[in-house]
Amino acid sequence: MRYSSAVLARYDGDFHHLKTPLIDAPAAQRDPAVIETVTSMLADIRERGLDAVLDYARTLDNYQGADIELTAEQIASSGDRLDPDLRAAIELGAERTQAFARASREHLTDFETEFVPGIVTGAKYIPVSRVGAYLPAGRFPLTASAFMTVGVAKAAGVPTVIACTPPQPDGGANDAVVYAAHLSGVDRVFVIGGVQALAAMAYGLLGDLPVDMLVGAGNAFVAEAKRQLFGTVAIDLLAGPSEVAVISDETADPVLVAADLLGQAEHGPNSPAALITTSEEHGHAVIAEIERQLETLATVDIAGAAWRDYGVVTVAKDRETAAALMDDLAPEHLELLTADDEWYHGNLRNYGSIFIGPWSTVAYSDKGMAGTNHVLPTAGGAKHSAGLSVSRFLKPLTYQRISREATPELANAVQVISDSEGMAAHSATATLRLDRLA
Repeated sequence: MRYSSAVLARYDGDFHHLKTPLIDAPAAQRDPAVIETVTSMLADIRERGLDAVLDYARTLDNYQGADIELTAEQIASSGDRLDPDLRAAIELGAERTQAFARASREHLTDFETEFVPGIVTGAKYIPVSRVGAYLPAGRFPLTASAFMTVGVAKAAGVPTVIACTPPQPDGGANDAVVYAAHLSGVDRVFVIGGVQALAAMAYGLLGDLPVDMLVGAGNAFVAEAKRQLFGTVAIDLLAGPSEVAVISDETADPVLVAADLLGQAEHGPNSPAALITTSEEHGHAVIAEIERQLETLATVDIAGAAWRDYGVVTVAKDRETAAALMDDLAPEHLELLTADDEWYHGNLRNYGSIFIGPWSTVAYSDKGMAGTNHVLPTAGGAKHSAGLSVSRFLKPLTYQRISREATPELANAVQVISDSEGMAAHSATATLRLDRLA
Protein backbone atom coordinates (compact mmCIF):
# COMPACT_ATOMS: atom_id res chain seq x y z
CA MET A 1 0.00 0.00 0.00
CA ARG A 2 1.48 3.29 -1.16
CA TYR A 3 0.08 6.78 -1.52
CA SER A 4 -0.29 8.08 -5.06
CA SER A 5 1.84 11.01 -6.18
CA ALA A 6 -1.30 13.07 -6.85
CA VAL A 7 -2.57 12.68 -3.30
CA LEU A 8 0.88 13.29 -1.85
CA ALA A 9 1.06 16.55 -3.77
CA ARG A 10 -2.46 17.65 -2.92
CA TYR A 11 -2.08 17.07 0.82
CA ASP A 12 1.58 18.09 1.09
CA GLY A 13 2.12 19.63 4.52
CA ASP A 14 -1.06 18.12 5.97
CA PHE A 15 0.58 14.90 7.13
CA HIS A 16 3.92 13.36 8.00
CA HIS A 17 5.27 9.85 8.50
CA LEU A 18 6.45 8.26 11.72
CA LYS A 19 7.41 5.07 9.89
CA THR A 20 7.87 4.36 6.19
CA PRO A 21 8.31 1.02 4.40
CA LEU A 22 11.86 -0.28 4.21
CA ILE A 23 11.19 -1.69 0.74
CA ASP A 24 10.08 0.92 -1.78
CA ALA A 25 8.21 -1.43 -4.08
CA PRO A 26 4.63 -2.74 -4.23
CA ALA A 27 4.23 -5.92 -2.20
CA ALA A 28 2.13 -7.49 -4.95
CA GLN A 29 4.59 -6.80 -7.77
CA ARG A 30 4.47 -9.58 -10.36
CA ASP A 31 7.57 -11.71 -10.65
CA PRO A 32 8.69 -12.42 -14.25
CA ALA A 33 9.95 -15.84 -13.17
CA VAL A 34 6.51 -16.72 -11.80
CA ILE A 35 4.84 -15.54 -15.02
CA GLU A 36 7.18 -17.64 -17.15
CA THR A 37 6.71 -20.75 -15.02
CA VAL A 38 2.93 -20.51 -15.03
CA THR A 39 2.80 -19.87 -18.77
CA SER A 40 4.90 -22.95 -19.43
CA MET A 41 2.83 -25.14 -17.09
CA LEU A 42 -0.49 -24.08 -18.58
CA ALA A 43 0.76 -24.74 -22.11
CA ASP A 44 1.97 -28.19 -21.08
CA ILE A 45 -1.33 -29.03 -19.37
CA ARG A 46 -3.35 -27.85 -22.38
CA GLU A 47 -1.30 -30.18 -24.57
CA ARG A 48 -0.97 -33.28 -22.37
CA GLY A 49 -4.06 -32.98 -20.18
CA LEU A 50 -4.37 -35.00 -17.00
CA ASP A 51 -1.02 -36.72 -17.55
CA ALA A 52 0.70 -33.35 -17.18
CA VAL A 53 -1.44 -32.49 -14.13
CA LEU A 54 -0.37 -35.71 -12.40
CA ASP A 55 3.27 -35.18 -13.38
CA TYR A 56 3.24 -31.77 -11.70
CA ALA A 57 1.43 -33.27 -8.73
CA ARG A 58 4.23 -35.81 -8.31
CA THR A 59 6.91 -33.16 -8.60
CA LEU A 60 5.32 -30.35 -6.62
CA ASP A 61 2.74 -32.01 -4.34
CA ASN A 62 4.51 -35.28 -3.51
CA TYR A 63 1.62 -37.13 -5.16
CA GLN A 64 2.11 -40.88 -4.58
CA GLY A 65 -0.32 -42.31 -7.10
CA ALA A 66 -3.45 -42.59 -4.96
CA ASP A 67 -6.85 -41.44 -6.20
CA ILE A 68 -6.73 -37.64 -6.30
CA GLU A 69 -10.48 -37.40 -5.61
CA LEU A 70 -11.83 -37.89 -2.10
CA THR A 71 -14.81 -40.19 -1.78
CA ALA A 72 -18.09 -38.92 -0.41
CA GLU A 73 -17.43 -40.91 2.76
CA GLN A 74 -13.97 -39.35 3.19
CA ILE A 75 -15.45 -35.88 2.82
CA ALA A 76 -18.33 -36.51 5.20
CA SER A 77 -16.12 -38.12 7.87
CA SER A 78 -13.44 -35.41 7.83
CA GLY A 79 -14.96 -33.72 10.87
CA ASP A 80 -14.73 -36.90 12.92
CA ARG A 81 -10.94 -36.59 13.00
CA LEU A 82 -10.93 -33.04 14.35
CA ASP A 83 -10.60 -31.76 17.88
CA PRO A 84 -14.17 -31.10 19.13
CA ASP A 85 -13.50 -27.40 19.75
CA LEU A 86 -12.09 -26.95 16.25
CA ARG A 87 -15.03 -28.82 14.76
CA ALA A 88 -17.51 -26.61 16.64
CA ALA A 89 -15.72 -23.44 15.53
CA ILE A 90 -15.78 -24.56 11.89
CA GLU A 91 -19.49 -25.33 12.16
CA LEU A 92 -20.15 -21.86 13.60
CA GLY A 93 -18.18 -20.15 10.84
CA ALA A 94 -19.91 -22.13 8.10
CA GLU A 95 -23.32 -21.33 9.54
CA ARG A 96 -22.70 -17.59 9.85
CA THR A 97 -21.07 -17.17 6.45
CA GLN A 98 -23.95 -18.97 4.76
CA ALA A 99 -26.49 -16.92 6.73
CA PHE A 100 -24.96 -13.66 5.53
CA ALA A 101 -24.75 -15.01 1.97
CA ARG A 102 -28.40 -16.08 2.01
CA ALA A 103 -29.45 -12.66 3.30
CA SER A 104 -27.40 -11.04 0.53
CA ARG A 105 -29.07 -13.27 -2.07
CA GLU A 106 -32.52 -12.29 -0.83
CA HIS A 107 -31.74 -8.66 -1.63
CA LEU A 108 -30.91 -9.47 -5.25
CA THR A 109 -34.36 -9.84 -6.74
CA ASP A 110 -35.65 -10.42 -10.24
CA PHE A 111 -37.68 -7.50 -11.55
CA GLU A 112 -39.82 -6.45 -14.50
CA THR A 113 -40.93 -2.97 -15.46
CA GLU A 114 -43.03 -1.34 -18.18
CA PHE A 115 -41.55 2.15 -18.27
CA VAL A 116 -43.65 3.09 -21.30
CA PRO A 117 -46.69 1.23 -22.61
CA GLY A 118 -45.76 -1.78 -24.68
CA ILE A 119 -42.08 -1.94 -23.67
CA VAL A 120 -41.60 -4.51 -20.94
CA THR A 121 -38.07 -5.06 -19.67
CA GLY A 122 -36.60 -6.93 -16.75
CA ALA A 123 -33.76 -8.95 -15.33
CA LYS A 124 -33.38 -12.39 -13.84
CA TYR A 125 -30.49 -13.41 -11.59
CA ILE A 126 -29.19 -16.73 -12.91
CA PRO A 127 -26.29 -18.50 -11.18
CA VAL A 128 -23.33 -19.76 -13.18
CA SER A 129 -23.43 -23.51 -13.67
CA ARG A 130 -20.06 -24.71 -12.40
CA VAL A 131 -17.54 -23.21 -9.99
CA GLY A 132 -14.07 -24.43 -9.08
CA ALA A 133 -12.77 -23.37 -5.66
CA TYR A 134 -9.12 -23.45 -4.65
CA LEU A 135 -8.70 -24.10 -0.92
CA PRO A 136 -5.19 -23.26 0.35
CA ALA A 137 -3.65 -25.62 2.88
CA GLY A 138 0.03 -24.75 3.02
CA ARG A 139 1.96 -23.31 5.95
CA PHE A 140 -1.26 -21.66 7.17
CA PRO A 141 -4.30 -23.71 6.06
CA LEU A 142 -7.04 -21.15 5.46
CA THR A 143 -9.88 -23.16 6.93
CA ALA A 144 -12.49 -20.48 6.34
CA SER A 145 -11.78 -20.17 2.60
CA ALA A 146 -14.36 -22.85 1.87
CA PHE A 147 -17.01 -20.80 3.67
CA MET A 148 -16.29 -17.81 1.46
CA THR A 149 -16.04 -19.63 -1.86
CA VAL A 150 -17.91 -22.95 -1.80
CA GLY A 151 -20.56 -21.86 0.70
CA VAL A 152 -21.30 -18.51 -0.92
CA ALA A 153 -21.48 -20.09 -4.38
CA LYS A 154 -24.00 -22.60 -3.07
CA ALA A 155 -26.02 -19.82 -1.41
CA ALA A 156 -26.12 -18.13 -4.81
CA GLY A 157 -27.63 -21.30 -6.27
CA VAL A 158 -24.64 -22.67 -8.20
CA PRO A 159 -25.55 -26.30 -9.02
CA THR A 160 -22.02 -27.73 -9.04
CA VAL A 161 -19.05 -26.61 -6.97
CA ILE A 162 -15.84 -28.63 -7.00
CA ALA A 163 -12.77 -27.89 -4.89
CA CYS A 164 -9.06 -28.59 -5.06
CA THR A 165 -6.78 -28.47 -2.04
CA PRO A 166 -3.06 -29.31 -1.87
CA PRO A 167 -2.01 -32.46 -0.01
CA GLN A 168 -0.37 -32.47 3.39
CA PRO A 169 3.07 -34.08 3.93
CA ASP A 170 1.40 -37.46 4.41
CA GLY A 171 -0.27 -37.15 1.00
CA GLY A 172 -3.79 -36.69 2.39
CA ALA A 173 -6.01 -33.65 2.59
CA ASN A 174 -6.26 -31.28 5.52
CA ASP A 175 -9.29 -32.53 7.45
CA ALA A 176 -10.28 -29.09 8.75
CA VAL A 177 -10.26 -27.64 5.23
CA VAL A 178 -12.25 -30.59 3.87
CA TYR A 179 -14.77 -30.43 6.71
CA ALA A 180 -15.29 -26.71 6.06
CA ALA A 181 -15.92 -27.55 2.40
CA HIS A 182 -18.30 -30.35 3.36
CA LEU A 183 -20.38 -28.06 5.58
CA SER A 184 -20.38 -25.48 2.78
CA GLY A 185 -22.00 -27.94 0.36
CA VAL A 186 -19.09 -28.93 -1.89
CA ASP A 187 -19.91 -31.53 -4.53
CA ARG A 188 -16.44 -33.01 -5.18
CA VAL A 189 -13.00 -32.55 -3.60
CA PHE A 190 -9.66 -33.27 -5.26
CA VAL A 191 -6.35 -33.44 -3.41
CA ILE A 192 -4.21 -31.48 -5.80
CA GLY A 193 -2.63 -28.06 -5.50
CA GLY A 194 -1.21 -25.07 -7.29
CA VAL A 195 -1.28 -24.18 -10.96
CA GLN A 196 -2.10 -27.75 -11.95
CA ALA A 197 -5.26 -27.69 -9.83
CA LEU A 198 -6.59 -24.51 -11.41
CA ALA A 199 -5.75 -25.74 -14.91
CA ALA A 200 -7.42 -29.08 -14.28
CA MET A 201 -10.64 -27.38 -13.19
CA ALA A 202 -10.57 -24.80 -15.99
CA TYR A 203 -9.82 -27.32 -18.74
CA GLY A 204 -12.27 -29.98 -17.53
CA LEU A 205 -9.64 -32.63 -16.71
CA LEU A 206 -11.25 -33.96 -13.54
CA GLY A 207 -13.82 -36.26 -15.06
CA ASP A 208 -16.41 -33.57 -15.66
CA LEU A 209 -17.05 -30.42 -17.68
CA PRO A 210 -14.79 -27.39 -17.34
CA VAL A 211 -15.81 -24.96 -14.63
CA ASP A 212 -17.22 -21.57 -15.58
CA MET A 213 -15.50 -19.71 -12.76
CA LEU A 214 -12.43 -20.09 -10.53
CA VAL A 215 -12.38 -18.65 -7.02
CA GLY A 216 -10.15 -18.76 -3.97
CA ALA A 217 -6.89 -17.40 -2.64
CA GLY A 218 -3.39 -18.82 -3.14
CA ASN A 219 0.26 -17.99 -3.55
CA ALA A 220 1.86 -15.98 -6.36
CA PHE A 221 1.69 -18.96 -8.75
CA VAL A 222 -2.01 -19.48 -8.07
CA ALA A 223 -2.72 -15.77 -8.58
CA GLU A 224 -0.78 -15.74 -11.85
CA ALA A 225 -2.58 -18.87 -13.06
CA LYS A 226 -5.92 -17.20 -12.41
CA ARG A 227 -4.77 -14.13 -14.33
CA GLN A 228 -3.74 -16.20 -17.33
CA LEU A 229 -6.87 -18.37 -17.22
CA PHE A 230 -9.18 -15.36 -17.06
CA GLY A 231 -11.16 -15.38 -20.29
CA THR A 232 -11.15 -19.15 -20.46
CA VAL A 233 -13.08 -18.90 -17.20
CA ALA A 234 -14.28 -16.09 -14.96
CA ILE A 235 -12.40 -15.42 -11.74
CA ASP A 236 -13.30 -13.79 -8.46
CA LEU A 237 -10.44 -11.27 -8.37
CA LEU A 238 -6.67 -11.01 -8.59
CA ALA A 239 -5.55 -10.75 -4.99
CA GLY A 240 -2.05 -10.05 -3.79
CA PRO A 241 -0.65 -10.29 -0.25
CA SER A 242 -3.18 -9.63 2.51
CA GLU A 243 -3.41 -6.00 3.67
CA VAL A 244 -4.63 -4.20 6.77
CA ALA A 245 -5.04 -0.52 7.53
CA VAL A 246 -6.25 1.23 10.65
CA ILE A 247 -7.51 4.73 11.32
CA SER A 248 -7.18 5.46 15.04
CA ASP A 249 -6.85 8.46 17.33
CA GLU A 250 -5.92 9.27 20.90
CA THR A 251 -9.03 7.47 22.19
CA ALA A 252 -7.87 4.10 20.83
CA ASP A 253 -5.96 1.48 22.81
CA PRO A 254 -2.46 1.14 21.29
CA VAL A 255 -2.35 -2.51 22.39
CA LEU A 256 -5.39 -3.39 20.27
CA VAL A 257 -4.23 -1.33 17.30
CA ALA A 258 -0.79 -2.97 17.36
CA ALA A 259 -2.28 -6.46 17.71
CA ASP A 260 -4.63 -5.91 14.78
CA LEU A 261 -1.85 -4.61 12.53
CA LEU A 262 0.31 -7.64 13.36
CA GLY A 263 -2.68 -9.97 12.96
CA GLN A 264 -2.75 -9.34 9.21
CA ALA A 265 1.00 -8.88 8.81
CA GLU A 266 1.18 -12.50 9.97
CA HIS A 267 -0.25 -13.64 6.63
CA GLY A 268 3.14 -13.29 4.97
CA PRO A 269 6.42 -11.39 5.03
CA ASN A 270 5.16 -9.14 2.23
CA SER A 271 1.79 -8.29 3.79
CA PRO A 272 1.45 -4.50 4.18
CA ALA A 273 0.10 -2.88 7.36
CA ALA A 274 -0.71 0.82 7.58
CA LEU A 275 -1.79 3.12 10.39
CA ILE A 276 -3.18 6.60 9.81
CA THR A 277 -3.78 8.58 12.98
CA THR A 278 -4.62 12.14 13.93
CA SER A 279 -2.50 11.85 17.09
CA GLU A 280 1.29 11.78 16.89
CA GLU A 281 1.54 10.58 20.49
CA HIS A 282 -0.79 7.69 19.68
CA GLY A 283 1.24 6.83 16.58
CA HIS A 284 4.45 6.58 18.59
CA ALA A 285 2.66 4.47 21.20
CA VAL A 286 1.46 2.00 18.55
CA ILE A 287 4.96 1.67 17.08
CA ALA A 288 6.40 0.96 20.52
CA GLU A 289 3.65 -1.54 21.27
CA ILE A 290 4.24 -3.40 18.01
CA GLU A 291 7.91 -3.81 18.88
CA ARG A 292 6.93 -5.06 22.34
CA GLN A 293 4.44 -7.61 20.98
CA LEU A 294 6.90 -8.87 18.40
CA GLU A 295 9.28 -9.88 21.20
CA THR A 296 6.99 -12.76 22.18
CA LEU A 297 5.04 -13.39 18.97
CA ALA A 298 5.47 -16.96 17.73
CA THR A 299 5.27 -15.80 14.11
CA VAL A 300 7.74 -12.93 14.52
CA ASP A 301 9.75 -14.12 11.52
CA ILE A 302 6.71 -13.45 9.31
CA ALA A 303 4.86 -10.57 10.96
CA GLY A 304 8.06 -8.83 12.00
CA ALA A 305 9.45 -8.91 8.47
CA ALA A 306 6.18 -7.63 7.02
CA TRP A 307 6.04 -4.77 9.51
CA ARG A 308 9.70 -3.87 8.98
CA ASP A 309 9.55 -3.95 5.19
CA TYR A 310 6.00 -2.80 4.41
CA GLY A 311 4.64 -1.13 7.56
CA VAL A 312 3.76 2.57 7.50
CA VAL A 313 2.53 5.02 10.14
CA THR A 314 1.18 8.40 9.03
CA VAL A 315 0.01 11.34 11.15
CA ALA A 316 -2.73 13.41 9.50
CA LYS A 317 -3.61 16.91 10.66
CA ASP A 318 -7.36 16.18 10.79
CA ARG A 319 -9.98 13.55 10.02
CA GLU A 320 -10.61 14.89 6.52
CA THR A 321 -6.95 14.39 5.61
CA ALA A 322 -6.93 10.95 7.24
CA ALA A 323 -9.96 9.89 5.21
CA ALA A 324 -8.48 11.21 1.95
CA LEU A 325 -5.20 9.37 2.55
CA MET A 326 -7.00 6.14 3.42
CA ASP A 327 -9.23 6.33 0.34
CA ASP A 328 -6.03 6.67 -1.68
CA LEU A 329 -4.60 3.50 -0.11
CA ALA A 330 -7.90 1.65 -0.71
CA PRO A 331 -6.94 -1.19 1.65
CA GLU A 332 -8.26 -4.72 1.64
CA HIS A 333 -9.19 -4.57 5.34
CA LEU A 334 -9.86 -1.30 7.16
CA GLU A 335 -10.40 -0.86 10.90
CA LEU A 336 -11.82 2.25 12.58
CA LEU A 337 -10.90 2.88 16.22
CA THR A 338 -11.72 6.53 16.77
CA ALA A 339 -14.11 8.88 18.50
CA ASP A 340 -15.55 9.62 15.03
CA ASP A 341 -16.16 6.12 13.68
CA GLU A 342 -19.55 6.95 12.21
CA TRP A 343 -18.19 10.03 10.43
CA TYR A 344 -15.43 7.95 8.86
CA HIS A 345 -17.86 5.18 7.92
CA GLY A 346 -20.10 7.73 6.22
CA ASN A 347 -17.28 9.39 4.29
CA LEU A 348 -14.83 6.63 3.33
CA ARG A 349 -15.35 5.12 -0.12
CA ASN A 350 -12.49 2.75 -0.91
CA TYR A 351 -11.95 -0.46 1.07
CA GLY A 352 -12.58 -4.17 0.73
CA SER A 353 -14.32 -4.55 4.07
CA ILE A 354 -14.54 -2.22 7.06
CA PHE A 355 -14.42 -3.09 10.77
CA ILE A 356 -15.97 -0.47 13.02
CA GLY A 357 -15.10 0.12 16.65
CA PRO A 358 -12.78 -1.47 19.23
CA TRP A 359 -14.82 -4.67 19.47
CA SER A 360 -14.38 -5.44 15.77
CA THR A 361 -11.27 -7.04 14.30
CA VAL A 362 -10.32 -8.41 10.91
CA ALA A 363 -9.73 -11.90 12.29
CA TYR A 364 -13.45 -12.28 13.02
CA SER A 365 -14.10 -12.05 9.29
CA ASP A 366 -10.96 -13.96 8.31
CA LYS A 367 -12.19 -17.02 10.19
CA GLY A 368 -15.80 -16.70 9.05
CA MET A 369 -17.33 -15.71 12.38
CA ALA A 370 -18.71 -12.33 11.29
CA GLY A 371 -20.34 -13.84 8.19
CA THR A 372 -18.83 -11.42 5.66
CA ASN A 373 -16.50 -12.55 2.90
CA HIS A 374 -12.72 -12.37 3.23
CA VAL A 375 -11.97 -12.70 -0.49
CA LEU A 376 -11.31 -9.00 -1.08
CA PRO A 377 -9.46 -6.70 -3.50
CA THR A 378 -5.86 -5.74 -2.70
CA ALA A 379 -3.22 -3.40 -4.14
CA GLY A 380 -5.69 -0.53 -4.52
CA GLY A 381 -8.31 -2.66 -6.25
CA ALA A 382 -10.95 -1.43 -3.81
CA LYS A 383 -11.01 1.84 -5.75
CA HIS A 384 -12.94 0.08 -8.51
CA SER A 385 -13.97 -3.40 -7.31
CA ALA A 386 -15.71 -5.11 -4.42
CA GLY A 387 -14.95 -8.43 -2.79
CA LEU A 388 -16.48 -11.81 -3.47
CA SER A 389 -20.19 -12.16 -2.70
CA VAL A 390 -23.24 -14.02 -3.93
CA SER A 391 -23.66 -11.40 -6.65
CA ARG A 392 -20.37 -12.49 -8.25
CA PHE A 393 -21.82 -15.96 -8.91
CA LEU A 394 -25.01 -14.54 -10.43
CA LYS A 395 -25.62 -13.25 -13.94
CA PRO A 396 -28.24 -10.47 -14.06
CA LEU A 397 -29.70 -11.46 -17.42
CA THR A 398 -31.93 -8.87 -19.02
CA TYR A 399 -34.92 -9.42 -21.28
CA GLN A 400 -37.38 -7.32 -23.23
CA ARG A 401 -40.87 -7.86 -24.63
CA ILE A 402 -42.15 -5.30 -27.16
CA SER A 403 -45.78 -4.97 -28.19
CA ARG A 404 -47.13 -4.18 -31.66
CA GLU A 405 -48.41 -0.85 -30.40
CA ALA A 406 -44.97 0.26 -29.15
CA THR A 407 -43.22 -0.69 -32.40
CA PRO A 408 -43.59 2.49 -34.51
CA GLU A 409 -41.75 4.79 -32.10
CA LEU A 410 -38.93 2.27 -31.53
CA ALA A 411 -38.55 1.20 -35.15
CA ASN A 412 -38.51 4.69 -36.59
CA ALA A 413 -35.84 5.83 -34.10
CA VAL A 414 -33.71 2.75 -34.74
CA GLN A 415 -34.01 3.26 -38.52
CA VAL A 416 -32.81 6.86 -38.24
CA ILE A 417 -29.81 5.99 -36.06
CA SER A 418 -28.89 2.91 -38.11
CA ASP A 419 -29.07 4.80 -41.39
CA SER A 420 -26.86 7.57 -39.99
CA GLU A 421 -24.30 4.92 -39.02
CA GLY A 422 -24.48 3.15 -42.36
CA MET A 423 -25.70 -0.09 -40.74
CA ALA A 424 -28.24 -1.24 -43.30
CA ALA A 425 -28.97 -4.62 -41.75
CA HIS A 426 -29.79 -3.02 -38.40
CA SER A 427 -32.11 -0.60 -40.17
CA ALA A 428 -33.84 -3.45 -41.96
CA THR A 429 -34.71 -5.26 -38.73
CA ALA A 430 -36.74 -2.19 -37.79
CA THR A 431 -38.23 -1.29 -41.18
CA LEU A 432 -39.39 -4.85 -41.82
CA ARG A 433 -41.47 -4.63 -38.68
CA LEU A 434 -42.84 -1.26 -39.73
CA ASP A 435 -43.90 -2.84 -43.04
CA ARG A 436 -45.82 -5.50 -41.15
CA LEU A 437 -47.86 -2.89 -39.36
CA ALA A 438 -49.38 -1.75 -42.64
